[in-house]
Amino acid sequence: MDNSISSQQIGELDPELLNSLLERYSNDSEIVKWDMGASASRDVSVQVQQGNAKQLKGSQRNSMTLRVWNKYNQVGITSTSDLTTEGINKAMRGAIEASLFGNKKESPEFSPLAKKELVDINPKSSNPHSIDELLSILKKAEKQLIDTHQSIDSVPYNGLNESYMERIYLNSEGANRHMKLSQSSIYLYAKAQEENKKPRSAGGIRINSNLDELDIESCINETSDKLISHLNYKSIETSKYLICFSPEAFLQLINAFSSMFNARSIIDGLSLMNEDSIGNQIAVSNLNISDEGLHPENVGAFSFDGEGTPTQNVKLISNGRLTNLLHSEATARKFGVKPTGHAGLGAKVSVSPDWLVVSKSESDIDKEKNLNVKNTLKEYILIDELSAIHSGVKASQGSFSLPFDGWIVNDGKRISIEAATVAGDILKVLKNIVKIENEQIVTHQGISPHVWVENISITGEA
Repeated sequence: MDNSISSQQIGELDPELLNSLLERYSNDSEIVKWDMGASASRDVSVQVQQGNAKQLKGSQRNSMTLRVWNKYNQVGITSTSDLTTEGINKAMRGAIEASLFGNKKESPEFSPLAKKELVDINPKSSNPHSIDELLSILKKAEKQLIDTHQSIDSVPYNGLNESYMERIYLNSEGANRHMKLSQSSIYLYAKAQEENKKPRSAGGIRINSNLDELDIESCINETSDKLISHLNYKSIETSKYLICFSPEAFLQLINAFSSMFNARSIIDGLSLMNEDSIGNQIAVSNLNISDEGLHPENVGAFSFDGEGTPTQNVKLISNGRLTNLLHSEATARKFGVKPTGHAGLGAKVSVSPDWLVVSKSESDIDKEKNLNVKNTLKEYILIDELSAIHSGVKASQGSFSLPFDGWIVNDGKRISIEAATVAGDILKVLKNIVKIENEQIVTHQGISPHVWVENISITGEA
């Protein structure tokens, strides 16, 4: 073996070098076929506190997952962060040993789309900035936010981050995927307090592919406006209310129950849906939900998934009916369809959504035509953000009970709610929607309009 190659550290991912190494190692063994997914990232982040540096971090991460098939079609899987040639050799040997214990009756296969042409999403790449530059930007943002109102005394949680990521997928049949992208983000979470009142807090986040184009000003303004609006608060009576979910809150709720669209969860019995649910009416007839990883506003989009399948836009709910599921190669084979580009490579291949887009069908009218978050006289609860998602959601049962930040709105006037919890069943929520507004709003986690739902339980907390 060429010693100059065997001792080489693979820094930025090199598909040709990785492919030649894996071909060489597999030819020296009884491996019939192999595939691998690798990723690398470089991150720089800063946090500040009252104008001083609180935390400065820089990190570089590499990881690789390797699958091999032996002559008995048994699969062995290993993962490693050692992307030297010796580390890859060890991973190959470990995968070969693991394949002896593979299940002969159930083996994953290569995605049939792993060599299909990819959509060119042409991601923008940011010029790297130094930690000092990031620190200066965040210090300025913190001061500007505090100066917006006399009651804002601190920004206890904040961060500015710049990341560079790349992903590779290779297999022994000639699939070769490689993509790089950059991403920058800022979050600001401020605290304010007025005399004889409880402290209040609110936050905002922005993401962009380029730090120079990151809209820090709007993040400051949003955080300040929300926080000031929460200073005047009152308790709320426990009852059932007309609810308006903000785009962020509705996307949080749908993402919490994304197992409804997840074929892997359905097979594992962890979803509200089953294999016969396609075509069922699960929401009001004017609701559409799609997963659009290729949407131009999705700045973190990769053009392929962990199995090399091209990322695809998938209509999940059309006119209120469940129309499609998210698939890996294995789940697609079981359902008799094609994989959708939503798989993560691992010991057990996972499936997850990329970028949810909620919209309204043009052919159907709302039950309540006159509702509009900008001009409505009816009393309602505006839910801005949900909390405790991981502990307050039972995805396989459909139930949720979640604290939230929001306002009670009466005659167009908003008063912040001191503390309250919203509870219900996701399928009832989807069928009790009375208005889907026309304006779609881009958030850091997807796109959605304001969505109105009637007869939702709110528990006030004294």
